Amino acid sequence: MSYRNQFIWQRAVQLAINCYKFTRLFPKSELYGLTSQIRRSSVSVASNIAEGYGRRSKQEYIQFLHIALGSLRELDTQLIIAKEVDLAEIDLFTPIMNEVEEMQSILVATINKLKG
Repeated sequence: MSYRNQFIWQRAVQLAINCYKFTRLFPKSELYGLTSQIRRSSVSVASNIAEGYGRRSKQEYIQFLHIALGSLRELDTQLIIAKEVDLAEIDLFTPIMNEVEEMQSILVATINKLKG
């Protein structure tokens, strides 16, 4: 089975896509600031899930899920800063933050299940 068939990876990819769409509305002056940071951390979540899935052991996979969780927390922080400096409208911010929180729950539940 491929990592692409994993629900957790699919959700992470969708989150990254939504972050790209979300940051399209940011001013061009933020291209190398929060726009870039938000995009990179969101992509990192899905990338670490994929990389970990291809590792030899369950323990290595868990390690990469923890890295993905760290990237997700970076993303959460960056999104909050974007909101606080008025880069994001609240009606656009709330759905993406809800998605981040759901992704965190999925990651934590997956890690706990694998630790068994």
